[in-house]
Amino acid sequence: MFRDRAEAGEALAEAVARAAPPDPVVLALPRGGVPPGAQVARRLGAELDLLLVRKIGLPGHDELAAGALVDGDPPTILFNDEVLRASGLKGSDFDARIAALRAEIARRRALYLKDRAPVPLAGRTAILVDDGVATGATVRTAIRALRARVPGPDAIWVAVPVAPRDTL
Repeated sequence: MFRDRAEAGEALAEAVARAAPPDPVVLALPRGGVPPGAQVARRLGAELDLLLVRKIGLPGHDELAAGALVDGDPPTILFNDEVLRASGLKGSDFDARIAALRAEIARRRALYLKDRAPVPLAGRTAILVDDGVATGATVRTAIRALRARVPGPDAIWVAVPVAPRDTL
């Protein structure tokens, strides 16, 4: 175990550096992934960017993820088909929610990164960093979105200091 997040981030940065990823770009998942992501990027001498992911909640049950919206140009929308089938809803039923989430992602990107354009990923090793993983849903969604990008990264690595064994 780690004493604190700083120690966890240092250990994570060292482990990733030992693996020597080719042409890395670090994508931190806000908010928890930003401090360890910065440590990994600094250790690798890599660019750091944010990958903003917002859950698309089921109407009346916002905590239940019907899907997710992932920042990008264009943004990636992913739905949980099982949840949609069980709810009787379809993707277009979420248009208003998605519009609001797009606005929220744009607001956060402007707040966190000002007007800086996203770091190019084509042909690079994208290293997704978070401070930990519980269910793995956010990381899985981010991976699916990165795989869907054209042009996208050559490889996607996930770097977290802690996660349950059954999630890995």
